[in-house]
Amino acid sequence: MTSTSTRLAAMHPAYFALVMATGIVSLACHTMGLPLPAKGLFACNLAFYPALWILTLVRFVRHRAQVVADLRNHSRSVGFFTTVAATCVLGTQCFLIGGAYQAALAFWVSGIALWALLTYAVFTIIIVKPEKPVLAEGINGGWLVSVVAAQSVCVLGAQLAPGLGDHSPPVLTFCLAMWLGGGMLYLWIISLIFYRYAFFTMSPSDLAPPYWINMGAAAISTLAGTMLVAAAPHSPVIQQVLPFVRGLTLLWWATASWWIPMLVIFGVWRHIIRRFPLRYDPLYWGAVFPLGMYTVCTARLSRAVDAAYLLSISRVFVYVALGAWTLVATGMTLSLVRRGRSSP
Repeated sequence: MTSTSTRLAAMHPAYFALVMATGIVSLACHTMGLPLPAKGLFACNLAFYPALWILTLVRFVRHRAQVVADLRNHSRSVGFFTTVAATCVLGTQCFLIGGAYQAALAFWVSGIALWALLTYAVFTIIIVKPEKPVLAEGINGGWLVSVVAAQSVCVLGAQLAPGLGDHSPPVLTFCLAMWLGGGMLYLWIISLIFYRYAFFTMSPSDLAPPYWINMGAAAISTLAGTMLVAAAPHSPVIQQVLPFVRGLTLLWWATASWWIPMLVIFGVWRHIIRRFPLRYDPLYWGAVFPLGMYTVCTARLSRAVDAAYLLSISRVFVYVALGAWTLVATGMTLSLVRRGRSSP
């Protein structure tokens, strides 16, 4: 195989985190009143999303064995869930920044289909396959992308539901179920991750960027809760449990906030104390996404619970997210340039 074909065969299923990260940083800028970067990043995503689907489809046709191997791999298979989150995040961009309701609705329906297909395919394969890795090798923060996928469906659906007329109540009940189901999945997976942290030896390579999804999954659960609160007037079911929804939303935000100092400490230990090299890896997009998500969810939470002072956090984090996106995008560009020069 040529070097280009080899790289395509090795392409990580989680590369759609590029769209997730770009989209949520765009939405963070939109939320915090920065229209130029919001629109610029939206334009980037309109190019990134189809390009990644083309590469994915070509990879499936030309390197089907590698795709099947990824689906059977405990660490890589969960990366396919980034397609769901990327689809719904881009749909939210279309709705909020592009003003394209019908396009957003199409993305939402596609996101539901992808979520259903991948949830039951990936977890079925992982559960029934005869040979499995030990916990320390099989579990990582990337598993929580399955939670992000479910919550992204809820976020977009809750925003679109008020425009669906008589269909709003059942759609919002579905979104509520997705939110609660995604939360249940978070509790299952984070318990395994924390157990792996506490009872197995950690090396610097073990603390790969997807561990930031520990925070990102809780942050998007927060955002989904705030969207359900905002849509409550259109749903008798949500109105009946509204205090519970607000309380659980605060719990998710507190969980996301708790993770931030812990993950920074892990990063210091990994790169400064243990001197693990800092070089571009497509999985770093999975670290950018949580920063943008925390910005947006905190801003939305400030409205949902009438706590305007929380906006001061988002005013800082929006620039942290923008800076992180710029650094990773620069690393990706330099990596592509180097690979282009080395190609035959």
